Amino acid sequence: MALQEKKEKFLEETANNIREKIIDILEDAGSGHSAGSLGMADVFTAFYFHILNHNPKKPDWEGRDRLVLSNGHIVPVQYVAMSLAGYFPENELRTLRKINTRLQGHPHRTSLPGIETTSGPLGEGLSQAAGMALAARLNGERYRIYCFMSDGEHDTGLLWEAAMFIGKNRLSNLTGIVDRNNIQIDGNTEDVMPLEPLKEKYESFGWHVLEIDGHNFEQIVDAVNEAKAIVEQPTVIIAHTIPGKGVSFMEYDYRWHGKPPTKREEKEALAELRTLGGKIKSEHE
Repeated sequence: MALQEKKEKFLEETANNIREKIIDILEDAGSGHSAGSLGMADVFTAFYFHILNHNPKKPDWEGRDRLVLSNGHIVPVQYVAMSLAGYFPENELRTLRKINTRLQGHPHRTSLPGIETTSGPLGEGLSQAAGMALAARLNGERYRIYCFMSDGEHDTGLLWEAAMFIGKNRLSNLTGIVDRNNIQIDGNTEDVMPLEPLKEKYESFGWHVLEIDGHNFEQIVDAVNEAKAIVEQPTVIIAHTIPGKGVSFMEYDYRWHGKPPTKREEKEALAELRTLGGKIKSEHE
């Protein structure tokens, strides 16, 4: 089903706003992960402002959908999306990675309402999501579990053990979303540890697999709707994204995996984002 033009425009504007705030808070923190956070802004926007069944005013509502962020280093994009959705005041974003903050460098379950799991070591999130999905089934609950993963963390054996367990138990209430941006901390994924054929690997574990453009809101929403309609097996959505999306000097460059912008780079990045890469004139021109 096609998104209404007004809704799609709202999502596009929100995603761009999220990218601007990511740049701002990463520079202010002096540490953090730029590439993946920017690359997943569209996916997080689609979830927090269209897909998820959630209530920011009641973050522990039992009937909520669960979003598990396995690749926790891109949590800046989640924090910004949550703040704009109403989970906490936007000015708290300034505390990212500061002493005694609720906004730690990786998501921490008991620090911030609305964060479902604590992450750190890559590869663990899918196992956590599997437990949630199995518990929901045993309890007769109808909420859904979404597990966001990086492509690089597919180098870990733990993730594939979870994928095998989920496939065996046909946990169709769980949907995986893989950020397929083709980079990781040491270089390009296919140079460090080739993942392809990723689609066929998941299929061999009993998953239904969808591949989408992770910057196309209609494809994101349609893929999730299809996953909801698949009742005989779990679904994984391989979302092809551009690392550093929206900032030309960051895009496709693995060196921005775990690096924040400097003050000068922040200024350049924000100017580019605010003019959509020069497509619209700056308000200062």
